[in-house]
Amino acid sequence: MALELKTGRIVWTTQVTADDAYTSACRNKGVNCPPPDGPDFDFGSSAILERAPNGKEILVAGQKSGVVTAFDPDEKGKILWQTRVGKGGLNGGVQWGMATDGQKVYAAVSDVHAVMNTAGPVGGATFDPVEGGGLTALHLENGTKAWFAASHPCDPPRPGCSPGQSAALALIPGVVFSPGLDGHLRAFSTEDGTMVWDFDTAREFSTVNGVPAKGGSMDGAGPVVAGGMVFVNSGYPRNGGMPGNVLLAFGVE
Repeated sequence: MALELKTGRIVWTTQVTADDAYTSACRNKGVNCPPPDGPDFDFGSSAILERAPNGKEILVAGQKSGVVTAFDPDEKGKILWQTRVGKGGLNGGVQWGMATDGQKVYAAVSDVHAVMNTAGPVGGATFDPVEGGGLTALHLENGTKAWFAASHPCDPPRPGCSPGQSAALALIPGVVFSPGLDGHLRAFSTEDGTMVWDFDTAREFSTVNGVPAKGGSMDGAGPVVAGGMVFVNSGYPRNGGMPGNVLLAFGVE
């Protein structure tokens, strides 16, 4: 949906998935689940407006269906291209944020397969230790795949661990950061998808304020890069991930 900034007038709308009337109550067929309920294919994060190498402005958005869509903001949201990067579904597809450098658009997917541990403590669900995740780079102009970096199985498999890559990405020149539900923060070359750095945050840490801390799953907000440093929080038990309570800071060389 595009709105006029001064008045809030709706300029255009484009619907990609019709009748996606889904709420969290649908997981247990609760009273607030609308009939019929949709597949939960919403856009979980903001769209990105970028100028492609051909000079054309393109609006790209990642959907929980596992599809990335490019819209033409000057032609009432006309769909320019669509590319599948994941299976999609509940807690699947593209969730919290893609990234682009004007040449490529980078999309990580969740695609978590889990048996939720609803009766137990917060976090620590039983996830498939192999299924889920993956990072894809698409050419911004036409949506063709530039490269794909496969996910890494949980090693060892443990409660709350999944290969899913739900968290928002962060981008610096030549490198894209993708956190995982397995607790790993990985950096990939934007040129060919080669993994250039990997740090396992799912462990105990000594902290500057003396409070006992450990890392866990990473979801939701992604890394922040500023002042030659990379900052990331680790620990996300919502939806069954590994709990944790640490904020980590890395130097960039």
